[in-house]
Amino acid sequence: MPEPLIRRATPADAERLSTLGRTTFVESFGHLYPADHLATFLAKAYSLTQTEADLADPTRASWIVEADGQPIGHALAGLCGLSHAAARPEDGELKRFYLLEAWRNGGLGSRLFEAVMDWLEASEPRVIWIGVWSQNLGAQRFYARQGFAKVGEYDFEVGGTTDREFIFRRAARPE
Repeated sequence: MPEPLIRRATPADAERLSTLGRTTFVESFGHLYPADHLATFLAKAYSLTQTEADLADPTRASWIVEADGQPIGHALAGLCGLSHAAARPEDGELKRFYLLEAWRNGGLGSRLFEAVMDWLEASEPRVIWIGVWSQNLGAQRFYARQGFAKVGEYDFEVGGTTDREFIFRRAARPE
């Protein structure tokens, strides 16, 4: 089997990216929420309209990961939208970062992460932020290995359910 391909998503990928986003979120976290809360969240966060808007936004970038032409992962990055006193408008944020479960823990996530970080820091080193579910210990360990540290918390709404999220930050890399 050929190595999975990581590439920037284009507007032509909107439908596949929207579907993949719903699939990966449900696979990762769907068991945590009542069906109506999950449906409300997915209809908003991963709608085709929202995905098209993300792809059209010049301050954001999306990636899609494909194996044999099938989508298996995705990421979204842009300017920081997290509410933290130290966050600046020019800081970057990793907004979404998912692989289908069968593709996790094989190094592909690290490759996707590096592609996103390269884009976020292409023009200059900058502070990068990430919101992480408080119970996602694997992701927290991964981000800590990448130089991120927990600096705050916030509430994240999934339909009518409120999750506790942690805010992670990494200082700008030296040039």
